[in-house]
Amino acid sequence: MSSLVLDFREMEKTQLLLVGGKGLNLGELSKIQGIKVPEGFCVTTLGYQKAMEQNEKFQALLDQLTLLNVEDRDQIGEISRKIRQIIREAEIPADVVQAVAHYLSQFGDEHAYAVRSSATAEDLPQASFAGQHDTYLNIIGKEAILKHISKCWASLFTDRAVIYRIQNGFDHSQVYLSVIVQKMVFPQASGILFTADPLTSNRKLLSIDAGFGLGEALVSGLVSADCYKVREEEIIDKLITTKKLAVYGLKEGGTKTRQIDPDQQKTQTLTDQQILQLARLGRQIEAYFGCPQDIEWCLVEDKFFIVQSRPITTLYPIPAAETQENHVYVSVGHQQMMTDPLKPLGMSIFQLTSFGPRFTTGGRMFVDVTPMLASPDSRKALLKTMGEHDPLMKDALMTIVERGDFIKPLANDQTEVPGKSKKGIPSVESPAQIENDPTIVADLIKSSQISIAELKQTIQGKSGTDLLDFILEDIQQLKKILFDPKSTSVFMAAMDASVWINETMNKWLGEKNAADTLSQSVPNNITSEMGLALMDVADVIRPYPEVIAYLHQVKDDNYLAELVKFDGGQVGQEAITAFLNKYGMRCAGEIDITKPRWSEKPTTLVPLILSNVKNFEPKAGQRKFEQGRLVALQKEQELLDRLKQLPDGEEKAKEPNE
Repeated sequence: MSSLVLDFREMEKTQLLLVGGKGLNLGELSKIQGIKVPEGFCVTTLGYQKAMEQNEKFQALLDQLTLLNVEDRDQIGEISRKIRQIIREAEIPADVVQAVAHYLSQFGDEHAYAVRSSATAEDLPQASFAGQHDTYLNIIGKEAILKHISKCWASLFTDRAVIYRIQNGFDHSQVYLSVIVQKMVFPQASGILFTADPLTSNRKLLSIDAGFGLGEALVSGLVSADCYKVREEEIIDKLITTKKLAVYGLKEGGTKTRQIDPDQQKTQTLTDQQILQLARLGRQIEAYFGCPQDIEWCLVEDKFFIVQSRPITTLYPIPAAETQENHVYVSVGHQQMMTDPLKPLGMSIFQLTSFGPRFTTGGRMFVDVTPMLASPDSRKALLKTMGEHDPLMKDALMTIVERGDFIKPLANDQTEVPGKSKKGIPSVESPAQIENDPTIVADLIKSSQISIAELKQTIQGKSGTDLLDFILEDIQQLKKILFDPKSTSVFMAAMDASVWINETMNKWLGEKNAADTLSQSVPNNITSEMGLALMDVADVIRPYPEVIAYLHQVKDDNYLAELVKFDGGQVGQEAITAFLNKYGMRCAGEIDITKPRWSEKPTTLVPLILSNVKNFEPKAGQRKFEQGRLVALQKEQELLDRLKQLPDGEEKAKEPNE
């Protein structure tokens, strides 16, 4: 027959645009050895296109629909209703009718069929469209089936489907619908099988929902279902619900909801043996498709039939692992207090500046800490480090460790997993000791400034591919600076000192977070300096009402050029420009190189400047810095005095770090 209608077994993997996501998956399921799929065929999207291509009213309404946004609910509803009516009333092309009749004669005209929608933007990894298009069960006879094919075509323009497409960026005119016509099976039980737990995202925990009768009642939420959890051929949890209703097919066509006998309402829908058999089928289907699956199943005379399978779209993707063992990944971005996903260029630059492998998925970068958690000594060091800068992440790691069965333990002197390189695992060892050199910080700052000045001079003469080649070469120099042992020792010494002070002062004096107070207004704290410098910019602008009024209505990033037209605009422009010259390379989430810098989008600073103008008095930045410095000195003296008053203060001062 022509490509207007295809048997499930005739479908190819490349025919998504012909049979839609649901149809394509059924075609693939039919090819898996040992998987039973009810026979059927698919009226391809060519039939839908052929029916509508010459309909001018349909095309005009479709053009109107394309211009609407999600907020235009009333217009969406009205136009969609008109489109559905046109489709339902349109004549199905004669060759489509002939092809449908041919396949019905092969499978049996007298049988009941399920007529189901299958859109080209449906059951995809990135968008499921679950429940957006219509399904009709137990349809008998060619005329009834043709009528419901038109109804399925029309369901491409239900309000919910149209809004879902708008929200997910699909073009209405580029989404087509095929229709699945599949022999009905009349099960004693049916349900949904998730090969990964949809609640916890645990890919090794399989979840089965099961109820009596057809699965439509369960999918629609009409009835509650039993829930079984299976892990590695073992049922680890069962929730048996009271099942009062079930949907059954009628001999004359259609379905009916019936009451379940009271003595059956609390019985287990599937036996333990059936649960494990179904779980094995689920793992087989998952292995075939290569990703976790959401599977619809039916139990007929103790045989399982699969009527649909689609990717689970709600799971967060996981990095591709070198082994099948369990792995624990820590988000690099979250450690940097950067929770947004990175764009590809930002990810690439981050990887180039990293030592060892980084694992990427879902727009984020991860490091595998499994080997460190497997060894008792390295685990203790890792958890201590995590607790110091991210207690929530430490709690998550502790939860994994306390499970006891997730990570295979290693000996204390073994820090590598067999077959896996340790390279790239974040070090938690103490940095090399540095001499008590009061100039070390100033020397490192000066060295960095010289390096940046040299880079600015050299890069000016580069362009095109030469610029890209230069950047790749210079990244190697950048890595040397980023991971300079002397620099690492300095900031680790500061972090260790802060932790020691907090822990020790709390233990000896009951003083919590003492280091936070002691570190107020320290010099060379770039974050504090930026905030104070922006307060200084506000001081420059504050005396000039015209400049302030102009900044309140600024939307264009070229506002600095216009600023000079107002009284005080010249000095305001100079102050903002000076700030950008020093800090313009910074921005929120700046570890992603693709994030617009302040110098590229200076409007970002305007609300901050105006807030400072409104909320602070002149020279507040200087006073704030000095106030912080005095508070730190006062706290330092207070702690020293209290330590001297302790009876055993001298002995405690000699205790080693704990």
